Amino acid sequence: MQRGDDLEDDFVLDDLVALSDEDDLPNTEDISGLLSADEDGGGDAQSGQPQSAAALEKKRKRRAKEKERKAKKRKLAETVEPIEPPSIAAQPPVLLADYISSMQAKTFNELSGIELADVQIPESSIVDTTIWAGSRNLDHLVDFITKVLPKLHTRMSQRPKNNGAPTLLYVAGAALRVADVTRVLKDKRLRGEKGGDVAKLFAKHFKLEEHVAYLKRTKIAAAAGTPGRLGKLLCDTDALATTALTHIILDVSFRDAKTRTLMDIPETRSEVFRTVLGAPKVLNGLRQGTIQLVLF
Repeated sequence: MQRGDDLEDDFVLDDLVALSDEDDLPNTEDISGLLSADEDGGGDAQSGQPQSAAALEKKRKRRAKEKERKAKKRKLAETVEPIEPPSIAAQPPVLLADYISSMQAKTFNELSGIELADVQIPESSIVDTTIWAGSRNLDHLVDFITKVLPKLHTRMSQRPKNNGAPTLLYVAGAALRVADVTRVLKDKRLRGEKGGDVAKLFAKHFKLEEHVAYLKRTKIAAAAGTPGRLGKLLCDTDALATTALTHIILDVSFRDAKTRTLMDIPETRSEVFRTVLGAPKVLNGLRQGTIQLVLF
């Protein structure tokens, strides 16, 4: 008796029958999107048969579309403007004075209340910058100085009389930030044709002696630096003079890769208050009103 699978060895399936069988199969193109990468072509993997060229092409196209989708999503995320957190610097002097006092209390935690009062910066020495409604980043620093600090703008465009005696100290938290600030302060809109040089002062790559020599031979309009290097120059040398100093800008709005500001890092905050603002000749100027403190 002949069974259904007892076919002749040279039996060839009729073309019409083969086509009708294919029509009965489910549309793999329609359901391929519902299958995971592991499920797709799983039958071939289990049977040990290699995938067909069509199946491999489908996989390739699906992966290409997924890659394109992720690229579009990433590009969209990059084009969206990040929300800039409100800056403490935008507050009026009365609130900034309280903020500065709280930061000093963290720094000088060994001092009594009476001793702390001796190093506090008076509200009258803090510049009111509330008229500035723009962002406090380096793209707007030139305009900020021009509109909010006209006296500083004028002085920066004048030729300094003495070497190493800037009218501005700009205090930033890291060497890379100092380099960025220096480039902005060199803008001709601030210094004009007669303004002095802009000193770039940080410990990375530069010995203290190199900065001392540079300051003693150079007329500078401004100096941007880290608290550590500015503090050493102010307290341990006579190279950085304060005879022409009228403004100190603290870079408090900028946040680093870890979203920390100048005042968030204890070591940096300590250097700001102990060796820069706390340098006797600077503190005296702030308390007497000859030096003004600006938070940017």
